[in-house]
Amino acid sequence: MVHGGYTAQRALEAGVLDELQIHQIPVLFGGGRRLFDVLPSRIELGIVQVIDTPEATHLRYRVRH
Repeated sequence: MVHGGYTAQRALEAGVLDELQIHQIPVLFGGGRRLFDVLPSRIELGIVQVIDTPEATHLRYRVRH
């Protein structure tokens, strides 16, 4: 398990990330590191689960290697 944009990008780059979970909330902060800003190449994801609540949308993807 990794947390944060930089660590997730490095794990995707190294090919060691099997799943990706994103918890999207309806608030825009306007700062921070973008999760998908710097990727080494195209990365294919397959949707595993989507849970939509009034507080957040929880997205779970499988990384296709």
